[in-house]
Amino acid sequence: MAQISEAQVMQALKTVIDPDRGADIVSLGMLSGLVVRDGHVAFSIEVDPKRGAQAEPVRHAAEKAVDALPGVLSVTAVLTAHRAAPQAAAQGQGHGHDHGHGHSHGQPQGGAAQQQKPLVPGVKAIVAVASGKGGVGKSTTSVNLALALAANGLKVGLLDADIYGPSMPRMMGISGRPNSPDGKRLEPMENYGIKVMSMGFLVAEDTPMIWRGPMVMSALQQMLRDVNWGTLDILVVDMPPGTGDAQLTMAQQVPLAGAVIVSTPQDIALLDARKGLNMFRRVDVPVLGIIENMSYFCCPNCGHRTDIFSHGGARKEADDLGMEFLGEIPLHLSIRETSDQGRPIVVSQPESEHAKVYRGIATRLWEKIGGGTGGRAAPRIVVE
Repeated sequence: MAQISEAQVMQALKTVIDPDRGADIVSLGMLSGLVVRDGHVAFSIEVDPKRGAQAEPVRHAAEKAVDALPGVLSVTAVLTAHRAAPQAAAQGQGHGHDHGHGHSHGQPQGGAAQQQKPLVPGVKAIVAVASGKGGVGKSTTSVNLALALAANGLKVGLLDADIYGPSMPRMMGISGRPNSPDGKRLEPMENYGIKVMSMGFLVAEDTPMIWRGPMVMSALQQMLRDVNWGTLDILVVDMPPGTGDAQLTMAQQVPLAGAVIVSTPQDIALLDARKGLNMFRRVDVPVLGIIENMSYFCCPNCGHRTDIFSHGGARKEADDLGMEFLGEIPLHLSIRETSDQGRPIVVSQPESEHAKVYRGIATRLWEKIGGGTGGRAAPRIVVE
C-alpha cells in the first residue's frame, strides 16, 4: 500500500473552501496540529468561537477530502475554537513546523505562546476525572474527591463537563440558576465551600441535550472561560464517559495537570478504562492514577464481604500499565444515598471510613501534581 505523505494531505486540504471567508483552509491558516503516521491522519481546524456548529460542514469536507487519498486508513479532524482563526496567510507567513508534537501550519508568530496561555486565569491546576464507560461511579467519585480536597484545606472548583448527563446540581444539593452581574461572565454556584458550574443549572433536568460535538465543546469552553472561578488551588473536571470527540478535544485544549481514571474491577470495565488511559497518553496528559470504585460489598448487617464485580482488577491493571493505584472505594449504600440526597459522604459523614478513603486519595493527588505549581501547554493530537 502506498504511503501517504504530509504534502499530499496539504494538497487535498487546499481544495476545502471556508464558505464564510471565501478561501481554502490552508491559505487562511486554519489548519494546525497535522500528524501523518502509517496511513493515519489527524489535524485540527481552527475557527472563530462564534461560528460553533456552523463550521461543522467544513470539518466534514476536510475529512472527506483526505479520506479519498490512496493510502489513508483513518482521518480524525477536530474543530478548535480556543482562539480566533489565525491570519498567517494574510500576513505573508509560510508553512512552519513545530517538531515537538506534530506540525503547525500557517500559524502566526507567538502561536505557541497563545496556546500556553491558561484557559482559566487564577486556577493553579485542573484535574480531569474520567472513565472509559458510563456507570462506574465517576461523578460520585468526582464530587467526593472535590469535597475531600476542600476538606484538606484547598480552594476547590468543580466543573460538570458531562453536557449530556449533568448530575452535579443534584449531587451537590444546589438548585437555581447562576447570576451574571455584568451580562458577560457567570458567577458559579456554590455549596459546601466549593464553586460549581454545570449545564444542569442552565437547562431543566429532564431536557435532552441533542447537540453535536462542536456545540458541546463551545459550551464547555464557555463554562471554563466565561465563569468567574476566582482564585482556586484546583478545579476538578467531571469528564463525560467514553473517549469520543468531546473528551479528546477537552483533553487537547485544556491545560490539564493530569487525569484520574475511575473503573470498576471487572474485565469489561477495565478494557474501557484502558481506552480512556490511552486517550490521555496520546494527547500527552499525565495519568495520575487509577481508582477502583465499587471494589467490594460489605453487608451492613453481618459484615460479610462479597466481591460483586470481582476485586483487585484495577490494581492489577495499574501495575501492568505502570500507573499508580490510588485506592479502592467499596460499593456501599451510604455512598449512593448521600450522593443522591445532595449530601455527599465526605461532608455528611466526615469521620466515616469511606470519607477517609476519599481524603487519602485527595491528599495523594495534590502531592502528585506538585501542589498545583507550574502549568502545562495544551497538547496536540498524536496518532499512533
